Amino acid sequence: MKRLISVLSLGAMLSLAIMSTQARAEDIVVATEAGAVPFEFKQGEKYTGFDIDLWDAIAKDIGVTYKLQPMDFSGILPALQTKQIDVAIAGITITSERSKVVDFSDGYYTSDLAFMVPIDSEVKKGSDLDGKILAVVTGTTSEAYAKKRLPNVQLRLFPKVDNIYLEVMAGRADAAMYDKPNVLYVVKVNGQGKVKAVGEPIQSEEYGIAFPKGSELRERVNASLVKLKSNGTYDAIYKQWFE
Repeated sequence: MKRLISVLSLGAMLSLAIMSTQARAEDIVVATEAGAVPFEFKQGEKYTGFDIDLWDAIAKDIGVTYKLQPMDFSGILPALQTKQIDVAIAGITITSERSKVVDFSDGYYTSDLAFMVPIDSEVKKGSDLDGKILAVVTGTTSEAYAKKRLPNVQLRLFPKVDNIYLEVMAGRADAAMYDKPNVLYVVKVNGQGKVKAVGEPIQSEEYGIAFPKGSELRERVNASLVKLKSNGTYDAIYKQWFE
């Protein structure tokens, strides 16, 4: 009898170990860039924002638990390529170049680029920045656009989005360029009446959730996006942050 109990106990332990391993297998690391309000930012000890809330809804829908990993935007794609992280949601624009090294979900948000300038600036468009200093975030579409379309600006690169706005606020840059929703949010919430957003719609682009090449999570996330858009969850999250 004791031997039978021991065998049964051993079997139970093995079952628990297998279940524990399976549970851990669903724990995934999700990278984000924590300064891109209102998409992802830290409020007290908690990360919040449109991207954070959207990912949380997706994770619950597809049945995974996760850990958020904040990092500089320029480090996200390399971390995906080396599989140090499983997913990235950080207002990442889907581009053909990026799609060569990572996989993307279907687009979940359409944005464009805009400039933030001092309130008394006469800059209204990119060409007005000839000979002036423009701050952008390393590795972003803002950097790529500036290098291709604004050859006469003095470009200054920074690792975090907060840095580019501080440069303008401190008078060390004539403009900052980033995704329009983020620029508008910063002007409204943190601009203190000292800065404004300018520029015609520039380079309309789709944000996607990024994965290492071949990740099985991609199709599950795409299916979840369809579901969340059809059942009203996406709209509710959108209204919370943008309306």
